[in-house]
Amino acid sequence: MTTLTGQQVDDAALTGWANLGGVLVTRFATPDFATGLALVDAVGALADEANHHPDVDLRYTHVDVALTSHDAGGLTARDVDLARRVTGDAATQGLAPDDADVSRVELALDSPDHARVLPFWSAFLAYEPRPGTDDEVRDPAGAQPLVWFQRSGSDEPRQRWHLDVWVPPAQVQPRIDAALAAGGTVDDAAAPAFWVLTDPEGNRSCLCTWQHRD
Repeated sequence: MTTLTGQQVDDAALTGWANLGGVLVTRFATPDFATGLALVDAVGALADEANHHPDVDLRYTHVDVALTSHDAGGLTARDVDLARRVTGDAATQGLAPDDADVSRVELALDSPDHARVLPFWSAFLAYEPRPGTDDEVRDPAGAQPLVWFQRSGSDEPRQRWHLDVWVPPAQVQPRIDAALAAGGTVDDAAAPAFWVLTDPEGNRSCLCTWQHRD
């Protein structure tokens, strides 16, 4: 299937769902474990019917649902359609999707020669190459953050590891405000695709959104 652009996903107006770098994510707050389990059962039935299966994370106070089309390498109409159906079914249980607190973390290693170090990290983490890429490795079970290798210079000293945190666009400014209040600084030269935040010791990480990436 044809992948959707970030703007096309945004135009679908999926209330409570966030596009976090090609993954649709939402959270349903649940009053108890039994309610969450019932929601998971309902999502499972919808997924089987659509033959398109999300990642579902059941916790005592909430259920997280994540959708992407692995075979297409991004988001497709299948993901949007299933998100709508999950939202509709959850509404019958008095539950609503909410993307205010969702995020997705990736680890990035700055390296002048990623081909040299990628095999080590793949072996060390028991990861596998991500299909279609030569600079990313992933957990086969999908439980741990993806690791990608960013081309960099070799000048020393340099930071090697940094976090990329995908968030809904509406959550960027609150996170920036909190980071600034905690003594950090921000570089918005690449905004709104990403903002570079630096802690008081000079360590950098990025807040990322789907915007301006198509």
